[in-house]
Amino acid sequence: MLPFSDEELLEPVQMSIDKVRPMLLRDNGNITLLRIKDGKVYVRLEGACRGCASSHMTLKLGVERQLKSDIHPDIEVIEST
Repeated sequence: MLPFSDEELLEPVQMSIDKVRPMLLRDNGNITLLRIKDGKVYVRLEGACRGCASSHMTLKLGVERQLKSDIHPDIEVIEST
């Protein structure tokens, strides 16, 4: 359980995602934050990242790792459509 409300997470999560966005843009992709519910961050990969064979690694080793480092080690990223 995260010690933050979903509303409190919104700005820090967006700032953290913005840190990894340049990596995605370099590969002609992008990411959109869809919602935060119960401490889970739902995102949509876009462009070349959508459906890419490496998209799961991008989410876990890129986005989720950055969020865990910046915000809380228990935060989780889930790809949504």
